[in-house]
Parts: sequence; structure tokens; C-alpha cells
Amino acid sequence: MEFRIGQGYDVHQLARDLPMWLGGLQVPSEFGFVAHSDGDVAIHALCDALLGALALGDIGRHFPDTSDEWKGADSKDLLRRVMEMVRGKGWEVSNVDITIALQQPKINPYVPRMRDVLSSVMDIEKSQVSIKATTTEHLGFTGRGEGCEAMAVALLYRD
Repeated sequence: MEFRIGQGYDVHQLARDLPMWLGGLQVPSEFGFVAHSDGDVAIHALCDALLGALALGDIGRHFPDTSDEWKGADSKDLLRRVMEMVRGKGWEVSNVDITIALQQPKINPYVPRMRDVLSSVMDIEKSQVSIKATTTEHLGFTGRGEGCEAMAVALLYRD
């Protein structure tokens, strides 16, 4: 059996009166992400981890923010396309692990539904999707409420 591991990172600025999409869910908040697509940092980091595991570049290469085709795109659709690339190369997902750093709002109550959504989009078991929420204890741009960041790791395998 062969294995590959990839890591991903994404960050988006927060602004008032924009939707906040995280882990495929719209999270109630007075702030949302400034982005070309829906700005779902969790899914963007996950896509980069999956692509990175196979040395396929990053989501900016495949879904550039300079293209009108991806303006306002639902990140779940981007993830579906990335999974098609992964499976098209003969690989399967063993597990993924995502950490979301955001000062406000508290997102732990949404994590179980995020896991449901991502496992469904990826066509894997919920037990293969880990999502953790944290703050940065009011340090840095995240702690000041200026933005959100997400990190992801993906382990892929094939026989």
C-alpha cells in the first residue's frame, strides 16, 4: 500500500455584513469573509491538503480568483472537483484533519454538522473527518477579529 500526506492553509479577511461559510455551512455571524468565492477557509485548506498530497499545486492554480467562472463559487463544488482529481489518479482518502482558528463566533456547536457535510461531499465516512475549533487568545490578526485561518492535513492511500 502506498500513502501520501498533504497539508493546506488558508486565510480570509473578515468584514461586516458578508456571509460566513465554514466547513460547508453558513454560520450565523455579523461578519463574513472577503473572498472571490464563498471564502470557506476550512474547505480551501482541505482542498490544498488534498492537492498537495499528490503534488497537484493549490486551489488557486485550479480555481483562480482572476476567473469569473469561480466568482461566488460554492466551495463544496470546488471540493467535489478536487475529489474527482484525487480519485481520477487512483487515490482514496484515509482521513482529514482540519483546525479552524477564529476568535468569534464560537463554532464548536457547528462542528458535527460540518463533519456531516464534508464527509458527504467527499463520499467518505464521518469518522474520517476531524474538525477542531480554536481561538488565538486575542493574539494576532485572528485574535483581533480581522480574519480567520484554517489548517488541514490529508492522508491518501492506494493499493
